Amino acid sequence: MKQVTISNTFMTLMVLDYGATIQKLLLKGKDGSYTNVVVGYNHPSRYLLDENILGASVGRYAGRISKGGFDLDREKFFLHQQEGVHLHGGKEGFHQKFWNIEEVNTKENPHVKLSYKSKHLEEGYPGNLTVNVTYRLMSNALQIVYEGVTDRSTVVNLTNHSYFKLDSNPYIDDCELQLNCPYLLETKENLLPTGDIIPVRKTELDFLLSKEIGVKRLDTVFIKDTGSEKVGELHSNLSGISMKVYSNQPAVVVYTPPDFPGICFENQNYPDAPNQPDFPNSILRPGEIYNNISIFKFDIEQ
Repeated sequence: MKQVTISNTFMTLMVLDYGATIQKLLLKGKDGSYTNVVVGYNHPSRYLLDENILGASVGRYAGRISKGGFDLDREKFFLHQQEGVHLHGGKEGFHQKFWNIEEVNTKENPHVKLSYKSKHLEEGYPGNLTVNVTYRLMSNALQIVYEGVTDRSTVVNLTNHSYFKLDSNPYIDDCELQLNCPYLLETKENLLPTGDIIPVRKTELDFLLSKEIGVKRLDTVFIKDTGSEKVGELHSNLSGISMKVYSNQPAVVVYTPPDFPGICFENQNYPDAPNQPDFPNSILRPGEIYNNISIFKFDIEQ
């Protein structure tokens, strides 16, 4: 397993080739000390046994797909499923693959670029798909860019699965969360979308104004305000660290796991879009370029 480290004045990023995984993101404080703002393992080999997809790149389709597959151009494609749900790319998604390290730049706006080639019918998906991810440090922000091209029409939905944790608390309940997301996708008990879109205002999932996350665990598809790139903001009163999230994607899955502290902002298309004609298009055709851009910008109170 290979590990790459890049740094600038404000941050240090450690990336693994396995799963194109963010292992550590160290934020420099006012006193010169560093805070790791993502959940991860110290030893890279631990990721081979990880079931939480810590910091990894998820694909070929992040989120859930129903019906054991999807129809595309009058052809049915069958996907791996458990209890009627296909999740995060299948039995062995992109987060369980070794990616190639293509570029490492340690100078101005340092970045590392990794790539993976997914063969036709890998996990049941059509087309030879080539994807890459670029992690770039831009002052006090981390930019993540996913791109993809295919030789045959397919469906694509990539995301990063980092769990952010801004302080040393053994829980995340006291962190304040604000989401620029006026709607969410209604889901069934198995978390597959019903197809309905629900306003969040005056519900327990209303984070339009900043409030504590609380004890309720989230695994929710929020729909971003179409008029803004900003997804939302996370703030810790304990550490004074804030993180603003930006994305060019229509939705974000906000996930707070039940068994350890952390919060995911999975910027992506809607789950099950291949089977929901009213959802945003998830089809990538030959000659097109899939593009998913996220920015995580950090600030520390004086």
